[in-house]
Amino acid sequence: MLLAVTGRNAAGKTTIVEWFVNQGWNGCSCSDAIRHWLRENNQKINRENLTQGGRTLRSQGGPGILAELLLERISPEHPTIIDSIRTPDEVHALRQRDDFLLIEVTVPIDLRWERMQQRAREGDPLDYAAFLNQEEVEAIAENPSGQALVATAELSDILIINDGTLQELHESLQILLKTVDSKL
Repeated sequence: MLLAVTGRNAAGKTTIVEWFVNQGWNGCSCSDAIRHWLRENNQKINRENLTQGGRTLRSQGGPGILAELLLERISPEHPTIIDSIRTPDEVHALRQRDDFLLIEVTVPIDLRWERMQQRAREGDPLDYAAFLNQEEVEAIAENPSGQALVATAELSDILIINDGTLQELHESLQILLKTVDSKL
């Protein structure tokens, strides 16, 4: 089984992936390919460089290149979940696998802003105006190599509304896992 997660910043994508990893799944991210490329090019790994690096790799290898690179390394023998799918072409590349499902996680914007402030991750916007600007930039791609979170979310197979507690999210994931396990 191959799952992937899409959603806006601070929606809980990484939390979901970590939960599945704790259940014995393999976890990875399209950003892993970007991080490798940034290291090879002696660039600092931060949000801005990850975003620009993704655009560069997509412009050189096509809009689905990050997912294509992951597919080369993912074993179909072990359930895997991918963090942070950001373009429709990544989804299309992953759909090469018959056992692929895309999960969209949503959270109201003000709650995401609050969670972002609590997590204080390096590279996160420090003020609400910058947060809103980042939201706008990542929502709709200006070209095929850009992030397109709205169009990507429209391709999802499963929707998780993550507006409750961590315990409630884990309970939802347990139900989802039982459903997915029955398909393995």
